Amino acid sequence: MKAVTQITPAGLKALMDSKSPYCLLDVREPWELALARIEGSVAIPLNEIPSRFKELDAAQAIIVMCKAGGRSQRAADFLVANGFDRVSNLQGGITAWARDIDPNLPAY
Repeated sequence: MKAVTQITPAGLKALMDSKSPYCLLDVREPWELALARIEGSVAIPLNEIPSRFKELDAAQAIIVMCKAGGRSQRAADFLVANGFDRVSNLQGGITAWARDIDPNLPAY
């Protein structure tokens, strides 16, 4: 199985700024999304990934995120095991994103 690559918040910001195509997959729960969200992300809660992953484009780069990186790593591993080969995990999740890139996002 191909390993999931890790991307830092700065790496994700650079990807966003480059206008390269990608999908930012947020696997947090709806209540978490209501508190803090990165604009343009696609929300599929972790427990729904097994039944909804076919909604994603396996040919596209996918960066998976959660609050701190644990749930997103599990989702990313699942995607790779199911034929996705351009999958990255956002290191530190939205917590690291808020700390390093967007301090206006609320911590929770």
